[in-house]
Amino acid sequence: MEWLSFNFQSFASAFIVLFAILDVTGSLPVFLDLSQRHKKFSAWRATVIAFLIMLAFFFVGEGILALFGVDVSSFAVAGALVIFVIACEMTFGVEIFKMEAMEGSATLVPIVFPLLAGPGAFTTLLSLKAEYSSPDIILALVANMLIVYVVLRNVAPVAKLLGKGGVFMLRKFFGIILLAIAVKLFMSNITTLIG
Repeated sequence: MEWLSFNFQSFASAFIVLFAILDVTGSLPVFLDLSQRHKKFSAWRATVIAFLIMLAFFFVGEGILALFGVDVSSFAVAGALVIFVIACEMTFGVEIFKMEAMEGSATLVPIVFPLLAGPGAFTTLLSLKAEYSSPDIILALVANMLIVYVVLRNVAPVAKLLGKGGVFMLRKFFGIILLAIAVKLFMSNITTLIG
């Protein structure tokens, strides 16, 4: 019956977390840089491939964890710590991951991996699974991927619309929200493990 249920609050929460993690607006400078250096990328292919990779991990990730004897609550606690670090990176402007420029098409690297379907997204998906229902998370992922497609398809106009200040403010705002969600995720799952 889980697949027939829909909770708007869970959907909205999962949507915000994924939006902050995927950080497609925060990656606008990277997309613009790729365009200016004549690195070709397909918005449609990048969106579909990233979505399929994340969807596959959403369903088989738990099985992979089981092979190592790790349950979802333990992974959610670890995931909360990773999300916390990413949120600190967004909020305080600390750069942890540096990307090397790749030759040829930029669709797979760096757009699909690590920008979209990267470690942060994988960790977040399984961490959300410990909190919300699968249909709400998948719908939130679909909604986010639609935004990703629109942004990738219209990199220059979106950047111009938001402006440097707009991109900066969005990144900081979602960084703070992500910090709060990471703390909530950590506390709710650590009590399950201790109890």
